[in-house]
Amino acid sequence: MDDYMPSRYQLLGRIGEGVHGVVVKARDLQSDDKMVAIKKLSLRTKFGVISLNTVREIRALQHCRCDNVLELLDMYPDLAGISLVFEYMPHTLYSKLKDEENPLSRATVRRYTGMLLKGLAYLHGLRLMHRDIKPANLLIDRHDVLKIADFGLARIYTEPQQQSSKVYSPQVATRWYRAPEILWGCQRYGPSIDLWASGAVCAEMLRGVPLFAGATDIEQLALVVRTLGTPNQKDWPEVRSLPDYNKIRFPNSRGERWEDIFPSCTTRDEISLVDGLVRYNPAKRLTAEEVGF
Repeated sequence: MDDYMPSRYQLLGRIGEGVHGVVVKARDLQSDDKMVAIKKLSLRTKFGVISLNTVREIRALQHCRCDNVLELLDMYPDLAGISLVFEYMPHTLYSKLKDEENPLSRATVRRYTGMLLKGLAYLHGLRLMHRDIKPANLLIDRHDVLKIADFGLARIYTEPQQQSSKVYSPQVATRWYRAPEILWGCQRYGPSIDLWASGAVCAEMLRGVPLFAGATDIEQLALVVRTLGTPNQKDWPEVRSLPDYNKIRFPNSRGERWEDIFPSCTTRDEISLVDGLVRYNPAKRLTAEEVGF
């Protein structure tokens, strides 16, 4: 925290600390004392090699210009690596969901969902997978605008016809928002994993609690199977070829009705949106563009 900082920034204090570095709050003295957040990242891992997550985050952010994607304002080297300067965002969707005294209104849920999908449509238009969509990575500014943040796991993905040749790690995304193909060990996937996660986030806003909150990967899959029913080859022909599909068997399930999972005030359109995003077959999930927000 005491590393080098340019004189234009006045340090105000620490905001938090994550896996990839420390985040501090500062005042930008060259921009009308605007509040900013500075994310201090190490350029090297604990093994001394260049951190790919840091490089990916910087490269992704340098190309993003969208109202619903957090903008990189500045960056500078420091003693430990590099510091990224962002607009200060006072809230996360996670903190909003935890505020029991001020629950999200239905109109706010619809607005936040629209902003999330608009941001994803932009990223996917750049052929960029976020791979870690979750409430803690969705920041909200003082004007109540939601912005996608934290691109440490982001990857450029290949054209659909080339998808089968590109292999990605299945160890991505936070468990509660991880698509079933990844939970079953798939290494050839695309941007539809972000749409599954956005559907889980939307459902969480509507319900007030996570849709699938497994303590382990196996429990996570069990919750998905219990809710959506046992996947079948007619709906998802590739399911049995997933690397880990045959390693564990779950009891056959017919699934639950969405209407029984959501509060009675949930509209048909809201349920239809979740149903279109939280689907087994990645090819049958709605895209951010198709939603029409």
